[in-house]
Amino acid sequence: DVPAWLKSLRLHKYAALFSQMTYEEMMALTECQLEAQNVTKGARHKIVISIQKLKERQNLLKSLERDILEGGNLRVPLQELHQMILTPIKAYSSQNSSTEEHSRDAESHHPSSLMGSDSQGSDCKDSAAAGMQQHHLPGCEGESGGAPLPEGDLPGQFTRVMGK
Repeated sequence: DVPAWLKSLRLHKYAALFSQMTYEEMMALTECQLEAQNVTKGARHKIVISIQKLKERQNLLKSLERDILEGGNLRVPLQELHQMILTPIKAYSSQNSSTEEHSRDAESHHPSSLMGSDSQGSDCKDSAAAGMQQHHLPGCEGESGGAPLPEGDLPGQFTRVMGK
């Protein structure tokens, strides 16, 4: 939600400019490009810094995960996650993985006991909750664990940190 993100930065007057861009174009913006669009100097600087922070989210999430696993205070990571969820996040799609790898990843990240099926109907939520209570989920205790997430899988990393 780019307009809400811009509003949180007090830059909502530039929402129309961003509405014409793809996510990749936004992430590659430079001060020169913004200047060409008549964006004020202060706003250009703030936008470029904010986009740089967006690019650093993957590393921030890894750091938050380490902090949580080391038993640190949860207040700061939760505040960081709250701020991050208000930023534009592109859905991750693995274009280069084969179907076999994708299904293997799906199985490793979602044990069959947590996968709902259409035939379960309204019991789906209850059985998923029971499955979470009865089964050990990989990577939830002790160490970072689990398969490393691909670079750029921000939603997956965010979800992993929330799980910790």
